[in-house]
Amino acid sequence: MKNSSQPDDLVLVRMQDHGAAGRIAFVTINNPTKRNALGMAGKRAIAEAFLSLSLDEDLRAVVLTGAGEKSFIAGADLAEMKDLTLDEAREEHTLTHYACDSIRRCPVPVIARINGYCFGAGMELAASCDLRASSEHAKFGMPEVRVGLPSGMEAALLPALLGWGKAAELVLTGDIFEAKEMHQFGFLQKLVPAGELDAAIEQWLQSILVSGPRAVRLQKSLLRDWERMSLSDSIRRGIEMCVEARRTDEPSRLMAAFLARKRT
Repeated sequence: MKNSSQPDDLVLVRMQDHGAAGRIAFVTINNPTKRNALGMAGKRAIAEAFLSLSLDEDLRAVVLTGAGEKSFIAGADLAEMKDLTLDEAREEHTLTHYACDSIRRCPVPVIARINGYCFGAGMELAASCDLRASSEHAKFGMPEVRVGLPSGMEAALLPALLGWGKAAELVLTGDIFEAKEMHQFGFLQKLVPAGELDAAIEQWLQSILVSGPRAVRLQKSLLRDWERMSLSDSIRRGIEMCVEARRTDEPSRLMAAFLARKRT
């Protein structure tokens, strides 16, 4: 298979140090000339970047975005996809899952900074993040049926995020939707003008940084458990996690600090 041309540095990782509070990672998909469309190499690079970040014990959160001001991730690279053999197609679609799964398995919160087009695999990657903030000019869609494919892989997350009706509309029509509608249906937690996007995300980051590092990691793990467990099993798992949190002094320290602030 002949790969389509993409820059060597498909995924850029920048670390921001917050001293004793830990580190924030900024992961940027770097293919702006093609609206940050992802080929197989790009999907591998995302998975590798998140797997590496997951080993950082001082990591507190990750922000995922696209290079430039026009596009988050405008889907897969159709120039690469159109002539795939069956075996290559299986690899390509599996890589979409690996990239998404690396985000979901990352032990800290991952925030999607959606700064423009968010289509297909891009929307799957955004759905795999824990929090999603978007600029008002962004557009969303799952246009796979328009090019002869169903929406698969982490498109399976969409019904829980949007409801079955809106998810069905997205994947059956391939239509494009405005950011305002995605916010109304709950896919986006924050919707702001483009110039306010970073400030909106910074609010989340500051809230994460002042929270217990271990508690946040346990909470993300619990969120993944809630997705697959029954209600009764989820409750029992929650009890276990709350007990697990007390294996360090983090709860007692933070509770003491809270009570001290309350007295002043």
